[in-house]
Amino acid sequence: MSPALNFRTKTFQPRSPDKGAFPLDHFGECKSFKETYMRCLKDNRFGNSRCRVESKEYLECRMDR
Repeated sequence: MSPALNFRTKTFQPRSPDKGAFPLDHFGECKSFKETYMRCLKDNRFGNSRCRVESKEYLECRMDR
């Protein structure tokens, strides 16, 4: 049998995301948005559906910076 007729399946090897794929807020530029969002979560017993506006503002800040 030749090696070309080898029908073994490849196994999937998961790998971690590349560094920098999820930007961190190193300089605290979005800290006020995060604090507002966290306060909203706490006030609403961590019901995130009531804090969508705050979540959106925080994530927009993270994306812009």
